[in-house]
Amino acid sequence: MATIADVAREAGVSVSTVSYALSGARPIRPETRERIQESMRRLGFQPNAMARSLASRRSKVIALIYPQFGDGVGGTVGEFVRAAAERSREQGYQLVLWPFEVGQAKEVRNLARQGMADGVLVMEVVLDDQRIDVLEAAQVPYVMIGRTRDVQHRPSVDIDFDATVERAIEHLVGLGHRHIAFINHSQERIDAGYGPAVRAAVAFDRAMAGHGLEPLARACAESPVVGREVTADLLASEPRLTAIVTMNELATFGVYAELQHRGLAIPQDVSVLGIVTSPGVGVLTYPPLSTMHAPGAELGRLAVDRLLDQLSDGRHPLPNQLIPCVLEPGMSLGPARTEPDA
Repeated sequence: MATIADVAREAGVSVSTVSYALSGARPIRPETRERIQESMRRLGFQPNAMARSLASRRSKVIALIYPQFGDGVGGTVGEFVRAAAERSREQGYQLVLWPFEVGQAKEVRNLARQGMADGVLVMEVVLDDQRIDVLEAAQVPYVMIGRTRDVQHRPSVDIDFDATVERAIEHLVGLGHRHIAFINHSQERIDAGYGPAVRAAVAFDRAMAGHGLEPLARACAESPVVGREVTADLLASEPRLTAIVTMNELATFGVYAELQHRGLAIPQDVSVLGIVTSPGVGVLTYPPLSTMHAPGAELGRLAVDRLLDQLSDGRHPLPNQLIPCVLEPGMSLGPARTEPDA
């Protein structure tokens, strides 16, 4: 295996010059750098990552805080994680996972202070998030994939929930639907201030009111069984119900099961639209679920770019970004059935 000394001898330079070329600790003339790189390629030299990190005082590691790995990574979250990992590798970094809950801010602080990562991406953000507070106190660069209550001076990328929900309701109203229900995440997550659940609930009420319609919403645990129970409750509360919007992937399977159990055809009797999800989830149902596709891949890449922007002195600050979900037609949406009292 070739060593740094072999590279120096092959390139006709000193070992320290090769070290500077690898670490960037001192400027190297372009022609010298090119000669060193060519020597490394010919010799098959692989720089030691730890040595480079020590020289540059950078770990070349980005941490992703995502607390829900106990339940596995679903299709939608997987898009965020894969895109962030790929973008990190493209920029010479490795992405590692820190599965810390909101209440584990102390553990986040301890790892961050040890220099285990150059910067941190935080997912599953709540409105008042202690993890963000400790990262700021420790002066660790971070970017939220999500938003706290106040984001004026906090770097973030997120879904535009207002635009997403408004487009969903507008599409359903255009199909003639007037009695529309919304199935959110669990009440526990809403009470904890989970950003997507809180913002989507507010957006649903606003969008329905904007069309002169009465909102009908339910919190629901992340479970197909509870999804069935909530669907049954909605149908009992509003027999004229013709459309259900869900932002709870597991509960959506329960929605389908309950409607089919009652002999209600999708979409002839009841249309179903999944928001902040992915077409990959939609094809797991029959008929295939129509979705408002979460921009997970785009947000994952943007979050890494936003973080690396903080780590590079010469780069201009990137603005916070809100991106709406895009409608991906399946086969679960159709015109509203004729109302008996119409």
